[in-house]
Amino acid sequence: MAQWTSAVGAPALARQLQAQQPRPAGPGTRRPPAYRALADGIRLLVLEGRVPVAARLPAERELALALAVSRTTVAAAYEALRNEGFLESRRGAGSWTAVPAGNPLPARGLEPLPPESLGSMIDLGCAALPAPEPWLTRSIQGALEELPPYAHTHGDYPAGLPALRRTLADRYTERGIPTMPEQIMVTTGAMGAIDAICHLFAGRGERIAVESPSYANILQLMREAGARLVPVAMAEGLKGWDLPRWRQVLRDAAPRLAYVVADFHNPTGALADEDQRRQLVDAARSAGTVLVVDETMAELRLDDETAMPRPVCAFDPAGSTVLTVGSASKAFWAGMRIGWVRAAPDVIRSLVAARAYADLGTPVLEQLGVNWLMGTGGWNEAVALRREQARRNRDEMVTALHRELPDWEFEVPHGGLTLWVRAGGLSGSRLAEVGERVGVRVPSGPRFGVDGAFEGYVRLPFTVGGPVAEEAAARLAAAARLVRTGVTTGTEAPRTFVA
Repeated sequence: MAQWTSAVGAPALARQLQAQQPRPAGPGTRRPPAYRALADGIRLLVLEGRVPVAARLPAERELALALAVSRTTVAAAYEALRNEGFLESRRGAGSWTAVPAGNPLPARGLEPLPPESLGSMIDLGCAALPAPEPWLTRSIQGALEELPPYAHTHGDYPAGLPALRRTLADRYTERGIPTMPEQIMVTTGAMGAIDAICHLFAGRGERIAVESPSYANILQLMREAGARLVPVAMAEGLKGWDLPRWRQVLRDAAPRLAYVVADFHNPTGALADEDQRRQLVDAARSAGTVLVVDETMAELRLDDETAMPRPVCAFDPAGSTVLTVGSASKAFWAGMRIGWVRAAPDVIRSLVAARAYADLGTPVLEQLGVNWLMGTGGWNEAVALRREQARRNRDEMVTALHRELPDWEFEVPHGGLTLWVRAGGLSGSRLAEVGERVGVRVPSGPRFGVDGAFEGYVRLPFTVGGPVAEEAAARLAAAARLVRTGVTTGTEAPRTFVA
């Protein structure tokens, strides 16, 4: 019986391998043989999770044709991977990917680091900050005081608690977009909101246009839902969207959905201006594309002089073209799993009806906590603390990176939580691999692209500051030196670092 659970075709694997940057040769070193470079490339794809474990690889002849190399080169690479434990084979069943005993299974998204690893590893994988106390504790205490009447009900509110729906609708109205509670559905985080939207609007095989780069976890969610992702390149630096490209993709590909982050884009930090927002809504409406706008970073403006444009939904107030997704996770705390969707009432009714076959509803206590925060002024106080912390972390991380890695290139965003960094000509995948060995966890650029794009980038969230940011930059510099000289094995164990 075959041991593989999925398969990767030769053209797709070739695209991912060809997108990888070759390992730079250090002084006095020679490039590795072709089979070794191929084996290293496949191993990196497995370690990154971009080729799943237990995925059947193409036959040697098929991959050789796709890569325009000899079959002998592919056979030698497969044999090297078998010897290292990254490939298993059986006559008649083919060859499939594996991980050696003792290695953790690679994550396909950006999961938080387990707590037991925090003593020796600096985690730059997850763009989330600790809770802004005392507001978390106060919100739970306030929620407990409001809980008794709800305890006498069944506790299932598929559309969300009426009180929180009303509060969220009022907040949109205060921002200049008249909104009724019937236009709001409360979800379990922004991921829950986007998952529900994808299942309602984009069945398996449907096209979804996405920014390139885009948020890794959303890309993976869409892939696993069976969507066909259509990447649309961002404008250079922090300039936001490339509207001519968007119009062309919406016209030619006619995607059912488009997913965008207009406010302090994850990962680049770009802020789309008001004219870009208006033009994109018009283009989506003309193409019949539903525009999903992720506002989870919208409240994290870090520089007071930065003027915030109107929300994207201001150009589609009825919510027929623009579905807006918000969340408490970035502006407040990732552990507060409360998100929401703003859309036309008929769309909300359809989402709520479909939800009956998923999770039924979002925890009541957490909804009461967010409602308490927003109703008492605690939300604004907590977000102010979050901005101050993120601003300080950003500035300290930027200073440390300029000192330790002066050849790395990035623009400093005016908000959000992330830096999008061109890593001085090095492979982001190899930096991520070696980084874990020297004690810093960082996601590589290809996680944020489609089919292996952005190999020369890493994303660095400014979620640590002070001495921890300085140590993180020093460890990244150590990883860069090892990658540059071709030394990626046998590195020293990281020393324990207590923040």
